[in-house]
Amino acid sequence: MLLAGGSDFAQLLTVLVIFILVLGATAWVTKWLADFQKTQNAGRNVQVIETTRIANNKFVQILKIGDTYKAVGVGKDTVTFLGDISPESLKTEPETVTKDPVFRSMYEKALQKLKNSSDSEKDKDS
Repeated sequence: MLLAGGSDFAQLLTVLVIFILVLGATAWVTKWLADFQKTQNAGRNVQVIETTRIANNKFVQILKIGDTYKAVGVGKDTVTFLGDISPESLKTEPETVTKDPVFRSMYEKALQKLKNSSDSEKDKDS
């Protein structure tokens, strides 16, 4: 009987290891594809500077084509030229990588609650 239980545990451990390996391989391939696409688009004359959603499936994009800036409206099936934009009229902010602030604040609150509950349990034990 003890061997059968050990066999089940070994199967579970094997499946878990395979799952983690597949998950890791998927993450690596996704990162590799993103880096590959960045290098494919490097040095191109068309860049998307900014995209803003204005309605469901409708966006306004600012494109840099060569040295000029253009505004286009992008719909489900259409792309419409809206006009030229002077570089001076654009607000440029330093490029920063930010995490989702809503998730971060929720995570910090949950972490604080967890710490508080573990502290209160320690106080009860003593």
